[in-house]
Amino acid sequence: MNNVADLMQGIGRAARLAAKQLAFASSEQKNRALLAAASVLRDSRADVLTANDADIRESGEGLSAALRDRLRLDDARVEAMARGLAEIAAARDPIGARLAEWSRPNGMRIQRVCVPLGVIGIIYESRPNVTADAGGLCLKSGNAVILRAGSESLRSSAAIHHCLQQGLVAAGLPPAGIQLVPTPDRAAVGHMLSDMADSIDVIVPRGGKSLISRVQKEARVPVIGHLEGVCHVYVHRDADLSMSKRIVLNAKMRRTGVCGSAETLLIDRACAPTHLAPLVQSLLAAGCEVRGDEISARADARVKPANEQDWYKEYLDAIIAVRVVDDLDAAIAHIGQYGSQHTDCIITEDAASAERFLSQVDSAIVLHNASTQFADGAEFGMGAEIGISTDKFHARGPVGVEQLTSYKYLVRGAGQIRD
Repeated sequence: MNNVADLMQGIGRAARLAAKQLAFASSEQKNRALLAAASVLRDSRADVLTANDADIRESGEGLSAALRDRLRLDDARVEAMARGLAEIAAARDPIGARLAEWSRPNGMRIQRVCVPLGVIGIIYESRPNVTADAGGLCLKSGNAVILRAGSESLRSSAAIHHCLQQGLVAAGLPPAGIQLVPTPDRAAVGHMLSDMADSIDVIVPRGGKSLISRVQKEARVPVIGHLEGVCHVYVHRDADLSMSKRIVLNAKMRRTGVCGSAETLLIDRACAPTHLAPLVQSLLAAGCEVRGDEISARADARVKPANEQDWYKEYLDAIIAVRVVDDLDAAIAHIGQYGSQHTDCIITEDAASAERFLSQVDSAIVLHNASTQFADGAEFGMGAEIGISTDKFHARGPVGVEQLTSYKYLVRGAGQIRD
């Protein structure tokens, strides 16, 4: 335990020192580091994939299909990580930007300017690509970062982390600006949450419900939360059937293991006679298990009966719950009771109903006639992201470069004193 404590304290001290340098690094220098890291990552593709194969073999059969999909890397995913770093480099640098500016009657001039948060601790499971995305975003926003990957992805994450540090060195920036906790010991997480308040300014967890709950319970620093994605698609009475099929299939089946995957399908009672059976059958034909209420179960003999817990569930698998609701108000009420304030969609041709749904559903992302799988910072034009925040303070929705900043006020006077 003492060895882990000493390790984490050393990482924290190094991160704090690096943060002071990164806060004042030029845009050109940060971009050079990001582009160099992308180049090294492409050159190291074979090493990264070898490390990933070792992680998958070590994990054995203990991982679910969704977690295995999150863990696995291939040529395309490595290239996507490298491309993501280049896109972060191309993004606008928020640091130093004037967010607002005004003058007071006494002649004082006030500016609100964007500044880094400082040192960010990121705790994540399974997905090694978070190493590249999080490291790149923190660097661009002038923050130092301490990355704690899940034990199942530690080899993959270490290989990616090596590329990021090579980029920092190439640009003359401190390699301690992006650190990876080198031990799978779970005690390291406890130290990050409760014993490193002097070193870490904010924690960002990305993982399952148990991880998020632990972080929110134990953290002694602010947390940017990322709760589960119990995402809904509501097929309104004025929905086009052909469009509904395309969106529902994509929202559920494009990638079932991502947080923007639809987990519950709500169908308006008024269009159930025409829409329910075709939608359920298209899901079943695509290999999706359907768990439905009494009305949905009558649409096809293969539909399994849903229970109360199914409406709360983030399956992260080829499973969806289906319920017929009375109207728009009932759909909004269902989402309010069972949803996780992540991402929800309405399919309708009626503009007024769409606007009411967009206004009254209290989720980080609310869509009209578009798949929930667009819940992604890159799809929003923000470049890479650390995750989708379901918090309401500081950051909500995709957490990209701008969401990893704060601000301060600069006040310029000419000898003014207060009466």
